[in-house]
Amino acid sequence: MAKLSVSTDVQAPVDQVWAALTDWGRQGEWMLGTQVRGIVQDGHGVGGEIEAVTGIGRLRIRDKMRVTRWEPPHVCLVMHYGTLVRGTGAFVVDEHPAGATVVWEETLDLPLGLLGRLGWPLIRPAVRWGLTRSLHRFARWVTTA
Repeated sequence: MAKLSVSTDVQAPVDQVWAALTDWGRQGEWMLGTQVRGIVQDGHGVGGEIEAVTGIGRLRIRDKMRVTRWEPPHVCLVMHYGTLVRGTGAFVVDEHPAGATVVWEETLDLPLGLLGRLGWPLIRPAVRWGLTRSLHRFARWVTTA
């Protein structure tokens, strides 16, 4: 299992942050190299499904997710059920005095068996950087979108 958690503070009310965070079709405006769309129930509510495609050029990863917990404006949990990306993910939005804190967590079953487990420590810093950078972009984007 590969676990990763990143967070950022957002200078906006929780409801505004939640609405922007779960506007799947616009995530590509702040998430690095990724296009997202709701494919069942627009990706909202338990049982809703989301598809994310991440990559550059021909090198792309398709990530299918099913919402397993939906508690607006605070918690969205998903199960990754694609061919390559499997595991769980979470967006958690907590209130703080100047707005909200967004936490993005992933717990993934690594593909490629032993090779995946050995490779994770090598790629983890790049994945963490990408998620952190995306959340920082989100924090700026949500106040101007």
